[in-house]
Amino acid sequence: MAIFKFTEARVRDLPLGSGIHRDTEVKGLMCIAHKTTRTYAVQGDVRRNKRLVRSVRVKIGKTDHIRLAEARKKARELMNQIQSGVDPTAGPEESGITLEQALEAHLSERDLRERTASDYRYHVEKYLSRFRRRAVADISRQDVRDLYDQMRTRNGPTVAAGVMRSLRALVNTAMRLDETIKRNPVEAVRVPQPKRRRVGELDVGEFWLRTGDMAPCARDLARAFLLTGARRSTLLSIRREDVDLERGVLRFGHMKTMEEWAFPMGPHLTRMVAERMEADVPLCSEWLWPSTVSKTGHVEAPRRREGVPSPHELRHHARTLMIAAGVPYAESALLLGQRLPGASGGYVHQAHLVEALRPHAAAYEALILREAGVAPVNVVQMDRAVGA
Repeated sequence: MAIFKFTEARVRDLPLGSGIHRDTEVKGLMCIAHKTTRTYAVQGDVRRNKRLVRSVRVKIGKTDHIRLAEARKKARELMNQIQSGVDPTAGPEESGITLEQALEAHLSERDLRERTASDYRYHVEKYLSRFRRRAVADISRQDVRDLYDQMRTRNGPTVAAGVMRSLRALVNTAMRLDETIKRNPVEAVRVPQPKRRRVGELDVGEFWLRTGDMAPCARDLARAFLLTGARRSTLLSIRREDVDLERGVLRFGHMKTMEEWAFPMGPHLTRMVAERMEADVPLCSEWLWPSTVSKTGHVEAPRRREGVPSPHELRHHARTLMIAAGVPYAESALLLGQRLPGASGGYVHQAHLVEALRPHAAAYEALILREAGVAPVNVVQMDRAVGA
C-alpha cells in the first residue's frame, strides 16, 4: 500500500493489480488498482458513543468515470457521515418498494409464461441478489453501470444484456408504484438489442437425407419442426389427445401468444404422426414425443446433429419456404402462430380458420416434399395410416 498525494496523472499511471493506494490530501480517500480497472473509494470507522460500530468502505466510482476533484468532494461528504456515526452503506429501511417486491408485483400483473416468470426470478436471485432487498429508489446509475461492466466480463455480453432488460422492466413496474422513483437507472447503460439470427439457405433434399439416418422418433420430430414451423416448446409439449387424425389437426397449447392455435396437417405429416403414435403405444405415454429419461416425460431439447438445423432455424426456413410456396403473408403468419399486426389483428382468431388455412399448409407441404424428392401421400395411403 502506497500513501501519496493523488494527482490525475499519478492515479492514471498506477499499475493495474497493485492494490490499495491512499491519498494524503483527503482522509479516507483511496484508489484501488484492480486487475482490470482502478476505482476511487473511501474507508473509515463508524463510531457511536466513542465505541467502534464497524469499519466501512464505500465505492465512489471508476477513475475513468469520475475526476479526482469530484472524488475528493464525495470522499469528504462520506467521511463527514462516517465520523458522525452514520453508516452510508446502510440504506434506509423504509425508502420505498424493494426490487424483490417489484418482482412480485411485475409477475402478478402479467399473464406470463412459466418459463418467462422463471427467467425473471432467476435473474433476480442469481445476478441481482445485491439489489434484491434494497429499495429500488436507492439503486443508482453508477450501481447499474458497475454491475453491467462486471457481468459483461464474467458472464458475457448476452447474459449481461438479458439481466439489464429484466432489471429495466422491474424498475418500470416499481416506478408506477413508488412516486419517489424519478428515473430508471438502467438508462445509464446502453443495452444492445439481441442480434438477429443469421440462417443460411436450407437444402431440403440434404436435410431429408440426414434426418433419414436418425432414430425414428428423432427423425420424425426434426421433420415435424420443418413441416409445421412450430416453436420448440410448442411442438414438444403436444399431448396425444391434442392430435385429431380424422380432421388432420394438431392443437397447440403452449403458445408464446398465450392463445389457442390449431395447425392443419397435410397428408404426409398426418401419416407420419399416425405412424409415430402407433409405434409409441407400448410406452403408455400421454405425450406425442415421449421420453423415458426426461423428468417431464417428453423430449425437452432435441440433440443437435451436424447438418441438421435447430428448431428455431427450421422455423426461419419454414417462414421463407411458405413464401416460396405462394402462401400469402397473413396466412403464413397465422400458420406459424404469430399475431397479425395492427388493431384488426386482435380480431383474427387462428383456431377458427383451420380449414381456410389448410390449402396453404398443403401447398407448403407439397413444396417441401417436392424439394426432398418424396412422393406425395395419396388419399388411400392416408386413410390406412389413420385407421379409416
